[in-house]
Amino acid sequence: MVTTIIVYKFSTLSRDEIATMLGLNLEEPRAIREAKEEGERTIVLRLLNRRVGNISDALLSQMQGLSVEQLEALALVFFIELCAL
Repeated sequence: MVTTIIVYKFSTLSRDEIATMLGLNLEEPRAIREAKEEGERTIVLRLLNRRVGNISDALLSQMQGLSVEQLEALALVFFIELCAL
């Protein structure tokens, strides 16, 4: 909470500048990290769905359980195989 207030008080500075100036480790808030990860997951799933056609609900459910890194690796395999055709 204090970190958030500090960042907003110095709105003209970047997070890195504030961290250096105050000697703090300003890691990104968890909510923002989770939102970014969910956005990445949505984009990868959308691209896969567009490339390979409709993905069954059962398969989609399994894919939702993968980490973003695993999902990106899976998408890469699909795209490489499609390019080879």
